Amino acid sequence: MKNSDNISQELLETIERYLNGTLSTQELDDFNRLLDIDDDFKAQVEDVRAMLFGIEAQALKEQLNEFHKDIPKTKTVAHTQKQKVRFLSYSRIAAAAAIIIAIGSIWFFSTPQNEKLYADYFKPDPGLPTTMSSTDNFEFYEAMVKYKHGDYDIAISKWNALYESKPDNDTLNYFLGVAHLANRKEAEAIPFLERTVQSKKDFVLINDAYYYLGLAYLQQGNIELAKTNLSQSDNDIAKEILSKLTD
Repeated sequence: MKNSDNISQELLETIERYLNGTLSTQELDDFNRLLDIDDDFKAQVEDVRAMLFGIEAQALKEQLNEFHKDIPKTKTVAHTQKQKVRFLSYSRIAAAAAIIIAIGSIWFFSTPQNEKLYADYFKPDPGLPTTMSSTDNFEFYEAMVKYKHGDYDIAISKWNALYESKPDNDTLNYFLGVAHLANRKEAEAIPFLERTVQSKKDFVLINDAYYYLGLAYLQQGNIELAKTNLSQSDNDIAKEILSKLTD
């Protein structure tokens, strides 16, 4: 299974609950948003789906083989059991499909347009290469490794320790901002990104800083500030979002 070695037990159980339709409404909402923005995560879900389907198919095959052995003795009973298994399988599939369609419809019609747009376009910053060639920056890149693995809380904690002595560092402000944004804490991301765009205009990631700051305001529903910051970015995606906000 592709990427199977990278799936933790907790994530595997969450995906199984998703496929079994046992997530809460909030969990399902978060899960679907992650599916929309993360192609790697979507691929992992499909891999788990294929794995579970294969296990179920093999189990059903073994059950049917046992049924076939008993056909000469209990033909009627075996036929009834086979029909029951088929009926239950179709019923479960139909019920799951109905739940997915119903919840998907509720999310689509009840979610504000700004949140839909955010979910369509937000992807975490990929981060910097973690060569750790400089011992002076070891702590920074150690946190970067955590960030790139999705351990945002740990990365933020480590960067915060550096931030205390370097509050004007653009790179620290930027990555603390995008880490909070990736951690779904827009209100905490905004001050760091604001400091980034207000400091140096020659900062190498200034266009990305304006882009993510615009997305943060978009998620919060502040459309005017979202437009203001997105318009300062030269990123093509920022321009695309702007065009949809002005339609």
